[in-house]
Amino acid sequence: MDFGLRPVGFDALPGWAEDDPRALFTALATCREHILNVKPYRTGASGLSSHDLMPLLEAAAKLRPANADEARGFFEAECRPFLIELKEGARGFVTAFYEPEVEVSNRSDQVYRFPFYRRPDDLVDLDETNRPSGLDSNYVFGRKTADGISAYPDRRMIDQGFLEGRGLEIAWARSKVDVFFAHVQGAARLCFPDGTLKRITYAAKAGHPFSAIGKLLVDRGEIPMTGISMQAIRGWLATHPDEVDEVLWHNRSYIFFREAEVEDTRLGPIAAAKVPLIAGRSLAVDRLIHSFGYPFFIHAQSLTRLDEGKPFARLMLALETGSAIVGAARGDIFTGSGDEAGELAGAVRNAADFYILVPKQAASRFG
Repeated sequence: MDFGLRPVGFDALPGWAEDDPRALFTALATCREHILNVKPYRTGASGLSSHDLMPLLEAAAKLRPANADEARGFFEAECRPFLIELKEGARGFVTAFYEPEVEVSNRSDQVYRFPFYRRPDDLVDLDETNRPSGLDSNYVFGRKTADGISAYPDRRMIDQGFLEGRGLEIAWARSKVDVFFAHVQGAARLCFPDGTLKRITYAAKAGHPFSAIGKLLVDRGEIPMTGISMQAIRGWLATHPDEVDEVLWHNRSYIFFREAEVEDTRLGPIAAAKVPLIAGRSLAVDRLIHSFGYPFFIHAQSLTRLDEGKPFARLMLALETGSAIVGAARGDIFTGSGDEAGELAGAVRNAADFYILVPKQAASRFG
């Protein structure tokens, strides 16, 4: 492994004494229900499993902390913190994501022209038993045809009409850019003209690797690296309408969605851990390394936009993942739903220290 876990005390976690992690207890309960009634989460390379996590979840199920001190005291009693140390002194890194709100219609016209699609029936999951020999092992989806399995059409081909006429449209948006950024976030709230709210969440993807258009614009000298953000990218696209297709098609990855109701507007979409995301307390991690459900304390001294000018220092739960989230100390912070959450998320690119809280019984394996 290219990282290590170094035991530290809770007094070594900057800002721990001021944090209020009470919001995590509902999510901990939902994680417990999923593990017990559905299936355990996949164990990552860290070796920490759902079985290791269960003592913490069982203890949390018996407590509803009355205040921040009691909540912190619970984790202090049940866990030991470990600093995730990367090789050669490298730092961890955080970005942020959110759930966009997109104006849509349930029918297409001259205004609402850009569809959100459901998963097509010719899209199949790939593994080592059915992946064609010429298709890269990173492809986990493909297209089933009468002649066998091949790569699925990419963003350009789908935008140019490959899926038209198959009845896969969930709704139509005004803006191709809005659809693209919903793909990047993996979810969206759809706002219909009559005031109805619906939610779409990730169902599958065409299979092609994700390519960041922000990196493309930086490499082309269109936006300086120091100024890259979602807002900067949107601004550039708005002022270069003739180049929008070319830039968006650089990211060949294409996302398909499933529909869900908005049962509680305070909660985000259902995450990969099958738990509703909690704004400011949910973290996307590399699931090849970390198992879902574990608490992480994140300290990012330079990240001050989320806490009214104070350095970011919060206990969070690993509930989500993403193709751009790679590495033991790499995370994506969920900021919530809507435009305000998008403004918060769009410019988060900060060095951070990652501490994982390990239930005491399992912690004995790590020193």
